[in-house]
Amino acid sequence: MSIIMKGSEVAAIIQQELLKQIERLNQYGITPTLAIVRVGARPDDLVYELGVKKKMRTLGIKCPVFAFPETIDQADFEKNFSSLNLDSEIHGILLFRPLPKHLNEKTIIDTINPLKDIDCMSPVNIAKVFAGEETGFAPCTAEAVMKVLNHFGIGLEGKRVTVVGRSMVVGRPLSMLLLKKNATVTICHTKTKDIENTCRNAEILIAAVGKANMITDHFVAPDAVVIDVGINVDSNNKLCGDVDYDDVAPKAGFITPVPGGVGTVTSSVLAVHVVRAAKYLNKIEER
Repeated sequence: MSIIMKGSEVAAIIQQELLKQIERLNQYGITPTLAIVRVGARPDDLVYELGVKKKMRTLGIKCPVFAFPETIDQADFEKNFSSLNLDSEIHGILLFRPLPKHLNEKTIIDTINPLKDIDCMSPVNIAKVFAGEETGFAPCTAEAVMKVLNHFGIGLEGKRVTVVGRSMVVGRPLSMLLLKKNATVTICHTKTKDIENTCRNAEILIAAVGKANMITDHFVAPDAVVIDVGINVDSNNKLCGDVDYDDVAPKAGFITPVPGGVGTVTSSVLAVHVVRAAKYLNKIEER
């Protein structure tokens, strides 16, 4: 039976260090602040918002929500977004996407202050991830995967790692983070031929495709490390990942659950980025 990689273990360690960093900022009279920007009220956005606010509150990070009507026009939205960019009391901006179709999302993304771009929307931060620089912000979920692997002592140098999914939110930037650790990375996607065999060759398999229970034991080599990034709802209306957990767990060496795995760590990484942003913007050196 596989070892379950619980996100709560990783999050607890991150939280201990964060509390020290936040206390140090408080001594400078700074309260780290994350602005959530939401247009409309999609149910999934509201659920995510609730979770983020709860996490930030437990750490002592302010988390105001700037909610706009779904009918807001481009000019008004840009004006409001610009004010957050310029507000020295706001250290991080989390924009819920996708925006309504009548809004030009690219224009907003291109204008976000890279120092406040705590979830890697800006082309500046994306370029830093692909260049292997650490001065920017990687996407929180991609970084959460790296923290899980590190916490459970999963070495990456020279390892065969397959990432299923090529989105700019997880798959591609995560592949760059893995390459920086000298892993040998393969990216699979919907056009990959013989995807089962490709995945079965991996020592570490990371599923980030957004398809419920897609990864079965036929995709997994014996004793492989399996990281499930997916958040889906199955036919029984239950939360599940991209990995068929019951099918894969007996075969894998390590496996993350859903819920309780990578997602639990992602909100902690978000908090880490807000604290880092507060230091950058106030020119406080990292320790």
